[in-house]
Amino acid sequence: MGKKQFSAINYKICDPKKCNPEAGKCLAALKCSYKVIKQIDGVFEPPIVLHDLCMGCWDCIDACPLGAVYIKRIV
Repeated sequence: MGKKQFSAINYKICDPKKCNPEAGKCLAALKCSYKVIKQIDGVFEPPIVLHDLCMGCWDCIDACPLGAVYIKRIV
């Protein structure tokens, strides 16, 4: 089995209320081309990453103004 990489959220930093105060939508989720980052609990709530579906494009990392999205590697 080779390495697997996917986006992950640092929930100590993530706060859609700070990065998008008017709409509460996660900017990383909006930017995800594959729609694998979702705010399933609603706007103003932190998103989750559907790790098995993440394609590793890293658009979400660039889009997060708080730096809460990072690359997680599993060996």
